[in-house]
Amino acid sequence: MKTLTGQCLCRAVTYQVTDAFAYAVNCHCSNCRRSTGAAFKPLAGIRITEVRITAGAEHVLRYGDGVDHDLHCATCGSLLYSVVRDGAFAHVAMGTLLDAPGIRPTAHIFVGSKAPWFEITDDLPQHDTFG
Repeated sequence: MKTLTGQCLCRAVTYQVTDAFAYAVNCHCSNCRRSTGAAFKPLAGIRITEVRITAGAEHVLRYGDGVDHDLHCATCGSLLYSVVRDGAFAHVAMGTLLDAPGIRPTAHIFVGSKAPWFEITDDLPQHDTFG
C-alpha cells in the first residue's frame, strides 16, 4: 500500500498516511469553513491507525478537549486532520497532502449549512448531513 506525505504551510509538521482512504467528500459545515477559511474542506477519511506524525510533533496543537479533536500546526495554524467518529477515524485535510491520493471527493456534505455566497457547480451528489 502506498504511503502519502502531508505537511503544514510552514513545513514544521509532517505526517504520513496510508493511501487507503475509506471515503472522500467536500464538507460545507460551519466548523470546516471556519477551520480552513474556505467555502468547504475537501477531506479524506481513514482509520486513525493509518496516520502518524513523522516530524515536528512538538509543533502540533490539539484543538478540542474530547476524543474527537483537530490537529493543527502551532506555528502556522494549518489544519492537518481531524480525529472523528469517537476517535476511530481521521479526516485528513486533502489540501495538506504533498502526494496525490488515489481517491477523489464523491459528494458534498452538510450543504444545508454551506456558505450562502458559494455556489456548488459540479455534479457530485449533495447531502444535508454526512450522507
